[in-house]
Order: sequence, then C-alpha cells, then structure tokens
Amino acid sequence: MRALQFLRETAPLNLSSVAAAHCDAIKSSLITDTYISNKLISRYQKCKELNASLKVFDEMPQRDTASWNTVISGYVNSGSFSTAWEFLKTMKGLGFPFDAYTFGSMLKGIVASGGIMYGRQVHADIVKMGFGDNVYAASALLHMYAMCSGVEDANKVFRHMKERNTVSWNTLIGGFSEVGNLCRCLELFRCMEIESVGVDDATFAPILTLLCDAEFYELTRQIHGSIMKRGLEYESTVLNATITAYAECGSIGDAEKVFDIAIENRDLVTWNSMLAAYLDHDLEECCFTVFLDMMRGRLTVDAYTCSTVISACSGDAKWSLGKSLHCLVVKRGLEQTTKQVSNALISMYLKSDGQNMEDAVRVFEHIGVKDHVSWNTILTGLSQNGASETAIRLFQQMHLNYLKIDQYAFAAVLRSCSDLATHNLGRQVHVLVLKSGLEENEYVASALIFMYSKCGIIEDARQSFEASQKGSSVTWNSVIFAYAQHGQGKVALELFYLMTQRHVKLDHITFVAALTACSHIGMVDEGLNLLKNMESEYGVPARMENYACAVDLLGRAGRLIEAKELIDDMPFEPSVMVWKTFLGACRACGDIELATQVADNLMELDPGDHCTYVLLSDMYGHFKKWDEKAAMKRLMRDKSIKKVPGWSWIELHHDVHSFNADDHSHPRSLEIYDALEELTNEMRNSDDALVIDIHHDDPDLANGCIQAVLV
Repeated sequence: MRALQFLRETAPLNLSSVAAAHCDAIKSSLITDTYISNKLISRYQKCKELNASLKVFDEMPQRDTASWNTVISGYVNSGSFSTAWEFLKTMKGLGFPFDAYTFGSMLKGIVASGGIMYGRQVHADIVKMGFGDNVYAASALLHMYAMCSGVEDANKVFRHMKERNTVSWNTLIGGFSEVGNLCRCLELFRCMEIESVGVDDATFAPILTLLCDAEFYELTRQIHGSIMKRGLEYESTVLNATITAYAECGSIGDAEKVFDIAIENRDLVTWNSMLAAYLDHDLEECCFTVFLDMMRGRLTVDAYTCSTVISACSGDAKWSLGKSLHCLVVKRGLEQTTKQVSNALISMYLKSDGQNMEDAVRVFEHIGVKDHVSWNTILTGLSQNGASETAIRLFQQMHLNYLKIDQYAFAAVLRSCSDLATHNLGRQVHVLVLKSGLEENEYVASALIFMYSKCGIIEDARQSFEASQKGSSVTWNSVIFAYAQHGQGKVALELFYLMTQRHVKLDHITFVAALTACSHIGMVDEGLNLLKNMESEYGVPARMENYACAVDLLGRAGRLIEAKELIDDMPFEPSVMVWKTFLGACRACGDIELATQVADNLMELDPGDHCTYVLLSDMYGHFKKWDEKAAMKRLMRDKSIKKVPGWSWIELHHDVHSFNADDHSHPRSLEIYDALEELTNEMRNSDDALVIDIHHDDPDLANGCIQAVLV
C-alpha cells in the first residue's frame, strides 16, 4: 500500500519518489491496477519524464479513456502536438470513447500549434459524439477558434452554447480583440451587463488593448470608471492595460496617475508598461527616472525592462548611460541569452551618430543565435551610417548561411550598393530579390529605384518603379527624386501630377522631391506655388525640409533676398539644414557679406560642423580676403575642426575604384593626374569653354579621369 501513499496528490513530487512508488507497485502487483498506472503516468509527466510515462502506458494490461487522456495531455503540455494527435487517432481506431477531457486537451494543443484544420476535425467529433452541449468541451472549442483566427466560428459556437459563463463571454471578447474589432467587443460587454453576467479583469483587459488612439480617450475614461466601480482597478492585468491605453490615447498624465496610485499593486509588467509609455512619448528622462526607482527598490528587471531603457539612449548625450546599461546587462547575463536586449544594444550604438559602429558589430557577433531582427538592425544601421562595405560583407554572410532574407535586409543592402555605386553587385542583389518574390514590395522597389538612379541608369530605375505596387507614396517619391537628380525635372513633375490624378496619398517627402525637380530645372514660380498650396490644396503641412528645398530653389535662381524673406516668414525657427542651404546659395551668388552673417549663425547652432568653416574659408579665398581666410583656418585649428575629405567611387570592369580628395593611393594615380592636367589645360585654352579654376582635390572630376585612363 506504500505505492498508494506515494501517489497521493500531497506526496512530494520528484522523480525519485515517483520511481520508488513505481517499484512498490511492481513488487506488490498493484501495477496491473489501471488507476495506479494512470497515476504513475501522470506523476512521471509532471516530472518531465515522458519516456518513463510512455513505458508505463505500454506495459498496462488494461487501459481506459483516462489512460489515453493522461498520455495525450502530457504530450500537449510538452509541446509535442503531432505525437498527441497520433495518439488520438490510435485511441479512436481502437474504439476507446472520448470524453470532455480528451477534447479539452487536444483543443489546447491545437491553440498552441495554430492548426485550425485539426480543430475543425475535433469539432466534428464533438458534434458526432454528442458533446456539443457539454460546457467544458464547448468552452475549449470556443477558445480554440478565438485564438486561431476563427473568431466568426467561435461566435457560432458561442450562440449555440446552452450554458455560458464568464469565461465563455471573456473568451469571445478576447477573440474579437485579437482581430481588432472594438465595436463587437463593446457589444458583448454591454450584453454581459444586460444579462447580469459576472464581469472580471479578463473582460476589460482585451478591450483596453484596442484603445490606442487619441479618439478613444473619452471611451478609455468611461471604461476606467466602470473598472473602478467594480473594484478591479488594482488587478494586475487591468492596471497594466489601463496605463498602456491612456498612454496610447495621448494622455501620459492619466497614465502617470494610474501608476502612482497603484504603489502597493505594481508588478514588473506595471513598471515596464510605464517605461514603454514614457518611451513612446519621447520622455526619455522620465523613463530613466522610473528605471532608477526600480534599481533603488531592488526590483528584478527582465529583458523587456533593459531593452526599453536601452532604446531610450539615443544620441551622444545618452551614450555614457547606454554603456552603463550595457554593463548591467552583462552582469545580469542577458546579453548573450536574450536577443531582444542585444538587438536594442546594437540599435543604441548605431544611433550615436555612427561613432560606435564597432561596438554595434561586436555585440552582433556575440549573439549566439541571431534572429531576423538582429540581422536587419545591424544591416540597416550600418547602411544608414555609411559603413556600406561592412553591411555588404554581412549581407553576403547572411546569404551564404542560407538565412531567409526579407524586405528590410534587401532595402539595407541596396542602399549600401547605392552609396558605393556598385552597379554589378546591385544587379546581383536584384536577382535575389526576384527569386524571393519581393520585387513588388514598396521598400525594396524604392531601394532598387534609388540604387539604379545613383548608378546612373535611370531606365532601370523606371522599370523597377513600374514593377512595384504603386499603392503608396514610397516608390513614387523615389522615382520622382531619381528623375529630379538626373536633371529631368519635367518628367519628375509629370510623375508628381500623375500621382495626384491616381489619388495616391502624398506626404512631405513627395513635395521635397517635386521641389527638388523644380530647383534643378529653374521652375521657380512652379515650386513656390507647390509650397504655398501644400496644405490648402493637398492637405500636407509644410515641414522644415520643404522650406529648405524652397530656399535652394530661390538661391539657385539668384533670388537671395526672397530666400531670406522666406526664412524669416517660416512658421517655426529655421534649422541648421535651412541655414546651410541658404549659405550654399550665398556662395553660389557670391554674396560674401550675407554668407558671413549666416555662417556666424551656423557656428553658434552647430559649432562642430566643418562644412560651414570650409565653405566660408573658400569664399574668402575666392574674393582674395586672405586675412579673413587665415583667421578662419586658425579658428578651425583652435577648435580642432578638420575638413572631412570627400570620397567618390567608380566601377569599371567589375572593380570599384575609390578616389579621395588630393589622394595618391591609386596605383595609377600619376596617369590619372596627367590626364586631369591635360583636360584642365584644354578647357582653359578653349575659346568656347567656360573658364573655371579646377583643383586636383575634386573627386568627381577625378572620376572622369580615372575612367579615361583605365578604359
């Protein structure tokens, strides 16, 4: 009888005690008892010993439905749904009757595996075997359909249930919440109130997750009031969902109030919800304050906590804090075990103005098993920060390892091909895009357009545009930019107006492209009308970038006074970008006095940027103001500001040749400079040519010489 004592529910649950009970059952011949064997199977499974439980099952002289149910439940709980399904078929084939627990276990496994077709087969058996009215089987069936994207089928099951409880109503609300049907969720909630069905935290939580826009603010307050009336405001699921709902409705103040009041009821999810709310509202300092409160309270943080706070460390000002968080992550052992944290670290290092790309790559290389987010984050970050060669190398590694490449990875590597103007490599990537069936994706198509445009092949850029979906502004903006940059402004504007005729939604980038086209072909009035009518006619408020384009438009036309007036009349303070554009216009027009004023302003706004100093120094040299030029050089030296040399690339015979300003590293540099000197002399001696001063530090002109020498 010792076996029975060991198999009681109150007995200690460990493998040695179960094995001892198994031995006692064999010695006392109780192993032939079906009840004893079923208990042994169940206890072995609770100890994660499926093989031992299956051995007991195989040796049973007599089995009943409970025996089969126990084995099936064990495989479902261990995630082996396919094995559980095979057992179910064998059970059915041998004629063992199913019961509500059989169906409940299988439907639970179907929810985990997402196999709704299996669910329909089980549904058929439930109806055939007369369990349609069983509340346990019907509730499990309802839950299966709701969680497997079959909410309408769940609704049918719900309508035919003779007995419904709170769980049934909540399950259906959760199903409609999963598909984003707020109206249906609210209808079911009102029906629960009318039928006096008990409402609990599981009723409100799914509804709150759908209140994610400013238009739902009043509804959020009403739901919150209903929660408080029922005394459920401190239930963790409702508390956390309320904080998130208020934050997503734009009221961070209400989210803070809910968080502050619930001091005694906060769990880790509550703290994480508040961190995420602050991050979504760009309140990084508040985010750090909450995190420090967690540290002072010695609360356990998880991967979500760390990744959220790390995501708030963007820019150089937060770089040191980000490094400290990295140290904390390493101490907690989260760096190599949690990809979510590592991905956040990679993104943080890449956001710091490209100064810490090596750290980002180092974190990436230390990730044990990289997911798509890891690859896409590093590829996108490297391509955006100009580390195009490293991005291409990693992409090649990704391809050689037969990893699935999605639209984000393709868009990143195509951007890198654009930056390096590597046409042949870009075409190879295009072939991979075609094989992957992603050529119609708007972001991939946009990257292809940009790549072919940068490589000088506008015809292929147009073909990529024609092959895209054209449903959004992404590809339209890219192709308008492409034609504008190639000096075909009229074609660019034709595409802009075609876009409006097809009712494609415009954005501020669309107008940047159109204004660029006007600027490059001298259509000043057309461009100014576009800027003026952006909001009134097209419903797109003008942004800083649009005003910068208009300043460039006027500057290229020599209308500096109008450009200055436009800057003065802007509805917001002009940014560094606008002033830099205006400074370039002053240089083009030769207005040294106005350029000096603008440069002084820029040096206050962005004192570390070398462009302002170099441009003003060149203007002083052009006007032979040598004292001022020397003073500018001294100022650069005193502030440790160095001119960043320009690079240019050219691809010839499948080889990429790079040329730096005043560079002699190319193996045929002597021939290149001889050709450059010869071309310069010819241009100076030509009666028809425009007499200009050409220096040997012009990388774009050097490209032409490289091509002349190497072809």
